[in-house]
Amino acid sequence: MIEPQGGIQGIGMTSKRTRDRLVQRLREQGIRSEDVLNQIRNVPRHLFVDEALASRAYEDTALPIGLGQTISQPYVVARMTEALLDGFEGETVLEIGTGCGYQTAVLAPLVKKIYTVERIPELLRKTRQRLRDLDIYNVQFRPGDGWEGWRKYGPYDAIIVAAAASEIPEKLLQQLAPDGRMIIPVGPPGRQDLAMVIKKNDHCEQVSLEPVSFVPLVKGK
Repeated sequence: MIEPQGGIQGIGMTSKRTRDRLVQRLREQGIRSEDVLNQIRNVPRHLFVDEALASRAYEDTALPIGLGQTISQPYVVARMTEALLDGFEGETVLEIGTGCGYQTAVLAPLVKKIYTVERIPELLRKTRQRLRDLDIYNVQFRPGDGWEGWRKYGPYDAIIVAAAASEIPEKLLQQLAPDGRMIIPVGPPGRQDLAMVIKKNDHCEQVSLEPVSFVPLVKGK
């Protein structure tokens, strides 16, 4: 297991005190994993948003990142990461919807390898450089259609999807290893559920975790 990296402490609205307040709020909302909470504290979220929004980086809210995309609310990132890693004994994770890379950065020190897919090349280029600047190297990137996944390196021990699908994508299920789990928001805008899908040998079990709101998982490159 890769040890969580120490974060840049920052000043003012990006200070340790500000980050500690965010972590305490997430703890009060039910996040229990100390590994996940430490990552929320350590990852410099202000580097993943536009400079004009840096003062709001440690609020528990989603923020726009341009190109019609958002950086997810810290609570949702923590909830998805915790659900993914609960009892996780595998090594590889497929991430659908790289976005600005915040979810990737939170997860990366806690697993061996992440394979991440993003349909917007411009966003992917910026994110690749940002994660390198943060010395995160166990991530492999691919521009492409999230509905298709990334068959080459499957099956994956876990899959995490950072955009809402109208239904569970069949090709992602095919790329999930037996006993693996997928964390994915499902449903139309206004009626999305965060689902956990566990793949068994002859069937899949699906559990609804809680209501969420994500941008849609768009088909095509």
